[in-house]
Amino acid sequence: MVKMKKRQFQTESKKILDLMINSVYSNRDIFLRELVSNASDAVDKLYYKSLTDDSVKLDKDEFCIKIDIDKEERTLTITDNGIGMTEEELDQNLGIIAKSGSSLFKEMHEKEKDISIIGQFGVGFYSAFMVAKEIKVLSKAYGSDDAYLWVSNGADGYTVEKASKEDVGTEITVILKDNTDNDNYDEYLETRRIEGIIKKYSDYVKYPIIMRVEETRLKDDAEDENDTEKVLEDKVLNSMIPIWKRNSDEVTQEEYNAFYSDKFYDFDAPAKTLHNSVEGQVAYNSLLFIPSHAPYDYYTKEYEKGLQLYSNGVLIMDKCSDLLPDYFSFVKGLVDSEDISLNLSREMLQQDRQLKLIAKSLEKKIKSALEEMLEEDRVNYEKFFEAFGMQLKYGVYSSYGMNKDTLKDLLMFYSSKEKKRITLKEYVENMKEGQEKIYYASGESLEKIDLLPNVERFKEKDYEVLYLCDYVDEFTIQALMDYEDKKFANVASEDVTLDTPEEKEALDKKNEEAKGMFDLMKESLVGVKNVKFTNKLKNHPVCLSTEGAISLEMEKIMKSMPTGEEVKADIVLEINEKHPIADKLHELYISDKEALADYTKILYNQARLIEGLSIDNPTELTNLICDLMSK
Repeated sequence: MVKMKKRQFQTESKKILDLMINSVYSNRDIFLRELVSNASDAVDKLYYKSLTDDSVKLDKDEFCIKIDIDKEERTLTITDNGIGMTEEELDQNLGIIAKSGSSLFKEMHEKEKDISIIGQFGVGFYSAFMVAKEIKVLSKAYGSDDAYLWVSNGADGYTVEKASKEDVGTEITVILKDNTDNDNYDEYLETRRIEGIIKKYSDYVKYPIIMRVEETRLKDDAEDENDTEKVLEDKVLNSMIPIWKRNSDEVTQEEYNAFYSDKFYDFDAPAKTLHNSVEGQVAYNSLLFIPSHAPYDYYTKEYEKGLQLYSNGVLIMDKCSDLLPDYFSFVKGLVDSEDISLNLSREMLQQDRQLKLIAKSLEKKIKSALEEMLEEDRVNYEKFFEAFGMQLKYGVYSSYGMNKDTLKDLLMFYSSKEKKRITLKEYVENMKEGQEKIYYASGESLEKIDLLPNVERFKEKDYEVLYLCDYVDEFTIQALMDYEDKKFANVASEDVTLDTPEEKEALDKKNEEAKGMFDLMKESLVGVKNVKFTNKLKNHPVCLSTEGAISLEMEKIMKSMPTGEEVKADIVLEINEKHPIADKLHELYISDKEALADYTKILYNQARLIEGLSIDNPTELTNLICDLMSK
């Protein structure tokens, strides 16, 4: 037997092959996806030829890809009945790394509609060297009487020799590496493992992928259910027809729900299903689902957003984060496009215009779907908002309001009048005549907000107040700034009042007259910016308000964060000038300034307790109250 002369790879073979094996692919399971995709391309080429050439004796139903496992020889073989390769094509396509016969074929037939080539770069084949110590490619080209065997054990080169093969097509045999302490290559000899890889990456390759598997079945003469036998049967591993490539009017919601449950491991039906086929600057199919509830880890650092990305039915990325903005990170689903630009490995995307166009289009479709749900299915939208409303609010806040126009009409807040969540649009539509601001109040819970002294007079005068109890709410409101030219106003802000001009003038006069008393009261307090009379209270004697952008609730939230930012609100102690306590303070200012200081401390700490704030010195407070009670 004449020893074949080894041929050398024609491009910096060792460096490039090392890159293929060690750097380009992050997951070695990918090798099987690549080999199957190459086989599918070869079948596509012959199928395309059969449309115009009657000499091709294969019907479409006869085209297939086969996978065989030989545990004794430790081989995995992928066989197709596609176009095959000549000696020259073997040398060109496999000898020149990164040269793609598929790419060339695609360019030649780019106007044809019936053909869709997956492979583009010619490097996927070499990913098999991640698991193989040797690869054999036996191929017979259509129209040729000769077959050729290509053999390589890596970067050292390859041989090509004449061989024997009866049928047209290509047979790739991967001889697996020996196991090591860190790597178990025997896993690729297990049928269940191969089934799982095909299901994940190549489920929608349009030709059947067939593998002989061992199945348990009842014997022909079985008398009971335990009388079984093991048999080998050919099994089709892939489903072939993607649900997202069917017309939406041909798919039932039950089918969508079953697909969603199977692919995304959520056994509750989605709140909304979006199925679209888009042509234009960039063509793609998408199937998106808005879940009905948040995953257990959704609001954690561990949660990873992203859509599955397919290219011609082949899974490229399991979670492509670039397809979703953060504020729509709850959306699950997939995108399938021929137009995306892939890098060498077909695993990672180039950040190109096509991808951005798809992402922008998806964003609009998601927003439109949510608006439709809000308008036509209010009950389900409120359930959705209960689960994911926090994320929408965070989307406004985290971008400093850059996304507010996208999200503002999707937001909901609890209404003091409606006793349920309403939209900002609904609030504005229901505003009292002459009302210029959107009023809100913040607190730990709806119940506590409803009891706040600052809210009392607004409710009495029949003004609607939005109750904010999510930690991000006030930050969101500040980022929004306004809605339909209506500014937001915190009822706990020092400058927010329902006073008429006359009432305000009279109050300003009383505050000016009591300036000496308030200065003395302020001296007895730590961290208080001002003390004053107010008209905003009805029954309560005292309340706290703030000056500036930082509210009391924002102060509490920021202190509770891991960073522990020392952010202080500018606190104002407001005294109900119509409450008997106002007269008592006047009396003490004249007769007993020491007692005035004690009363001031008691009132201030009472106000802090009402707001849910801590007290710096509870012992002092209890002693002051006891002293007062004993007099």
